Amino acid sequence: MDWQQKYASKIFTPDAAVQAVVQSGSRIFMTGNCSVPQELLAALVRHAPNVQDVEICQALAICAADYVSPEMEGHLRVNTLFISANVRKAVHEGRADFTPVLLSELPLLFQRRIIPLDAALIHVSPPDAHGFCTYGIESGLTKSAAEAAKVVIAEVNPHMPRMLGDTFIHLDDIDYLVPVNYPLAELRMGSEGDPEVVEKIAGHIAERIPDGATMQLGIGSIPDAVLNYLMSKKDLGLHTELFSDGVIRLVNAGVLTGARKSLHPGKIIAGFVIGSNELYQWANDNPLIELHRTEYVNSPFTIAKNDRMVAINSAIEIDLTGQVCADSIGPKLYSGVGGQLDFIYGASLSKDGLPIIALPSTTTLRDGTVISRITPMLKQGAGVVTSRNHVHYIATEYGMVDLYGKTIRQRTQLLISVAHPDFRDELTHQARKLNYL
Repeated sequence: MDWQQKYASKIFTPDAAVQAVVQSGSRIFMTGNCSVPQELLAALVRHAPNVQDVEICQALAICAADYVSPEMEGHLRVNTLFISANVRKAVHEGRADFTPVLLSELPLLFQRRIIPLDAALIHVSPPDAHGFCTYGIESGLTKSAAEAAKVVIAEVNPHMPRMLGDTFIHLDDIDYLVPVNYPLAELRMGSEGDPEVVEKIAGHIAERIPDGATMQLGIGSIPDAVLNYLMSKKDLGLHTELFSDGVIRLVNAGVLTGARKSLHPGKIIAGFVIGSNELYQWANDNPLIELHRTEYVNSPFTIAKNDRMVAINSAIEIDLTGQVCADSIGPKLYSGVGGQLDFIYGASLSKDGLPIIALPSTTTLRDGTVISRITPMLKQGAGVVTSRNHVHYIATEYGMVDLYGKTIRQRTQLLISVAHPDFRDELTHQARKLNYL
């Protein structure tokens, strides 16, 4: 039997596939980011009243939140390994679970059967002439999870780009095929924060990026804004957990060539792609781009093989000793560690690396109160993502300082120098009370 015949024998509707596989007590992995299998997820919600205690394992998911609605209690329960906006309320209300884990180790939870999977709901590109699909724009977290699952259900979508790298899955390894035809979710970067502040921070960072650097760009307006300041650079490269639309203009301008990369020269290396439909079309079958498993891309020891590795990540607050909180507001869980520590540590091990945490100096609370994001101490219950032992460069709109190898007294002085001027006196007063100065 050739693959075309096998393909026909495995075709199911979304409802039929879900009903055949998902039973009470099942644990399911769901592909996330902009690659959420939307019709399978909708079928799972319809099937939910017939089952109890089904666990959905996911990371960042760009989709509606009906599968974590109060009506799903007792039927579906999300276990998210990164808290995305659509499940944050459910986590806060105790209707969904959160499992903290480094992004580099997330797929290993499934691979090593620490979290064994009964099924994986994935989203793939159509098969090629040899019967191979690709995991498309979300390959990094999905491939190991799908290989570890007992059963694989795949939406096959002509809108899903064929992505190159370690991205392939043969029809023989898919148990249920669900043909769909809808545009992928889109998420555009760079909309949050005061534009003037963001631009100043981006400018400070860009000044320090040398020609021939390899970059990691986290999610957010600051990493995206940095791209606007790099048009005069030469032979930049990319090794990153994700990339978005801003990369296209650097490639088209001849700035992002990867020619001087020490690992995978000439290639953009990433785990997933998140952005607009224009980005997905550009990435389709593009030999410049290779997606790989996240446990490879985000391994600090892989990252460190890139000379001049520049890692740019954000923070919620940082204390005067250099502890970086990026995943919670006090005890209230907000996101997750993501790839921040993977890349901060990896860049610190890189020859001539630049591990950077970037944040505006202040934030405005809902009642209009402006507070400093550089604080004497983190809020009670705040999570430390990058420890004071790992931290290097801190950038705000007032400059960029290097804390590595500095005493607490020196760190305090440096951090106060890039805090908002309105808060420097109070920070100095509090630092003296703590005997930091």
